[in-house]
Amino acid sequence: MNRLSRRNFIRLSSAAVVLPPGARAEAASAIATRFQPPAGFERASVDEASFAGWLRRLPLLPPDAPVLLHTGARKPRQDVHAAVVDLDIGTRDLQQCADAVMRLRAEWLFAAGRAGDVVFNDTGGGKPMRFSAWARGERPRAEGRGLMWMQTAAPDSSYRSFRRYLDVVFAWAGTHSLERELTAVAAPDITAGDVVIKGGFPGHAVLVADVAVARRGQDKKILLMQSYMPAQSIHVIKNHADPALSPWYDFYEGSTLVTPEWTFPAGSLKRWR
Repeated sequence: MNRLSRRNFIRLSSAAVVLPPGARAEAASAIATRFQPPAGFERASVDEASFAGWLRRLPLLPPDAPVLLHTGARKPRQDVHAAVVDLDIGTRDLQQCADAVMRLRAEWLFAAGRAGDVVFNDTGGGKPMRFSAWARGERPRAEGRGLMWMQTAAPDSSYRSFRRYLDVVFAWAGTHSLERELTAVAAPDITAGDVVIKGGFPGHAVLVADVAVARRGQDKKILLMQSYMPAQSIHVIKNHADPALSPWYDFYEGSTLVTPEWTFPAGSLKRWR
């Protein structure tokens, strides 16, 4: 279930995330259908073709699905997640926190026909790792603190090739590099697809999966997704600090964000450039 397979490729249509043939029917439950906004709130209006719209339609595994590690074993803590995203983990300890954030962003771009826009910087040299270069057959090798890309493989722009490229990104990028690629955004402007991140060794990053807005007033509630260490299923996280609101979170300017496995200081909200 959680090994790399073509079945896990999430393709984008004009209206919904389309599961490939053979996907389980129960996996069609999506974030937007499983998690209704809190009383007095409604989902923020978004462009259905946007990253925010795509995230809402991510398919989820059945409600009782556990979070698994890359080894196939259950994560020791099973009290963190409210739902598990139906997407492979891979078989190596690579797809951790920032990697999951980059994975989802890259999957959306690839699915939307924008594979040429998929690029992340390496941690050592801060140089771009472009899928377009990988698809041309260029491959990286370590040089000093960074990477040197050279033509060593045949061109291949397939999804299978794209998935191999992502594993290389996961190996060479992380919270330290990703935080520097993003731009700061004020809490009142938060939208699905934004990233709450603290770069470091270790650091952590969670993705804003959805946003609900008050029918009266300016308050917002958010859903969050993460992977963690070691590499594990991407999952919607519970709000242990406010079980009555969980899995939704309050998010205000100047406040810390307390999640089950990390606390983010004020000013940690970032956005893709």
